Amino acid sequence: MSADALNSLFSLCIGFALAGALSSGYQALVQRPAGFGLLQEGAVPKAFAAVPFLVFAAPFIIMRNTLRGAPIERRRFEFVMMATVLAGFWSLMSGTFFLMTLRAAGLLA
Repeated sequence: MSADALNSLFSLCIGFALAGALSSGYQALVQRPAGFGLLQEGAVPKAFAAVPFLVFAAPFIIMRNTLRGAPIERRRFEFVMMATVLAGFWSLMSGTFFLMTLRAAGLLA
């Protein structure tokens, strides 16, 4: 496995872990699961504050909603696979950003 592939895999894993940690922390704090409904608060500071949170928590929310809804709504395999690829790519990008931020801060070599 090349160094670039290993770095991408690490970014993907870090992105999913960060998304899960943020969503679980939100649920522990507020006693309800995080969702994209946070954006429907209108033009108030709470909705604007939800955007950065949802940018990093979205892969977990997408996968949670997809896996919960697949048996209930009898979604086709293609839809579930498309949502998984979308969440994976989003996780890869957020994990890459997070690792770049840690490197810029000097916390990661």
